[in-house]
Amino acid sequence: MTRTEPAQEAERLMAEIAAGREAALARLMGLLGRDIAMFAGRYLGNRADGEEIAQETFLRVWRMAGRYDPARAKVATWIYRITVNLCIDRQRRNRFWRIFGREQAADWADVLADPAPDATAVAAGRQMLARVRAGIATLPERQRMAIMLCAVGGLQTGEIAQAMGVSAGAVEQLLVRARRTLRKDVGDDDAG
Repeated sequence: MTRTEPAQEAERLMAEIAAGREAALARLMGLLGRDIAMFAGRYLGNRADGEEIAQETFLRVWRMAGRYDPARAKVATWIYRITVNLCIDRQRRNRFWRIFGREQAADWADVLADPAPDATAVAAGRQMLARVRAGIATLPERQRMAIMLCAVGGLQTGEIAQAMGVSAGAVEQLLVRARRTLRKDVGDDDAG
């Protein structure tokens, strides 16, 4: 399946969702839900938060489907924009609670430590991945969001720009800075 086939299917599903067909929402969640949850979970540093954000994202898709305009953005880009906004809101709430002494829901180490070992991965590869993920966790918020939308979401520069509400040039600069920082922190020119 080419990249345009899922995009065309997603657009068709959005029209069905706007018409009130719940089955179309379920199919759209099957098409994009895993990636949305993975992006949100990794961005927020907590898998459970990522799953909650994905659920809230698709609730908003259901409620706002009639507002979707295919001339302005692809379905995936529009949905990632909703997800980005929800992630930002969640981060703000988490910061507020931390100020008052409430611990963050999970430590990055919980997300980074994969409980299901990959049989084909060697120890050095896992260590490099852990260093890259730890490096991503320390990036400034906008750089982290851009690199995660690129790496986890698979979005192109223009799509990231739309999702983040910034120019494509700003996204390119964020990605360049993020990759430079990761290369320096990880100590490998192939990082990022």
